[in-house]
Amino acid sequence: MPRVEVKNLKNESVGELELNESVFGAQLNQALIYDAVKNYQANQRQGTVGTKTRGDTRGSGKKLWRQKGTGRARIASLRSPLWKGGGNVHGPQPRDWSYELPKKMKRGALKAALSERLREGNLIVVEDFNLDAVEVKAANGEALANHKTKKFLSVAASFGWQGKTLIVENDPGAALVLSSRNVPGVAITSGALLNIYDVLYHDRIVFSRSAIGAIEERLGK
Repeated sequence: MPRVEVKNLKNESVGELELNESVFGAQLNQALIYDAVKNYQANQRQGTVGTKTRGDTRGSGKKLWRQKGTGRARIASLRSPLWKGGGNVHGPQPRDWSYELPKKMKRGALKAALSERLREGNLIVVEDFNLDAVEVKAANGEALANHKTKKFLSVAASFGWQGKTLIVENDPGAALVLSSRNVPGVAITSGALLNIYDVLYHDRIVFSRSAIGAIEERLGK
């Protein structure tokens, strides 16, 4: 059974947590992860781009000059793609890019990605994200409120977090959301909404203990 150290927001060890083998002990499957990421990105596409064909452009349909005898190339309509303002040929049209991927494949890809993050040492578990335990003072010596960005930055500094960090918390409080929203590269999600793209995009994943339980319940089926 994989085990991970549980820490508080001061980067102090407060115990160990035994993880679900089927969720955090999966083998790396790059092909499955690729399929899941491709599916996620395709489902995010709006598909609203479109160009006008000759049937969509404005202009008379009258033949501009007779077919023969003028010495000029034959022409049928002002809306021809050969003319300025005419229609476009084979241009993109609005379409739905989304497609379904089997749920078992999605869960398998997420398990493989999370397990690899754990083996890398980039999966961190904290007891909770209660910023009351973090003491940071302002320049005048007064204690800072929990929603201040400086308070979250002190937590990041104690862990040595640099780069892109994803925080997984089932019920993030207002203090955590407000204190981290101006920090570049930091994002917050829940165990129910965690997806394969977020796991790969961010350099490290920080779970609360409760979020670990939620993701194990979701993927351990």
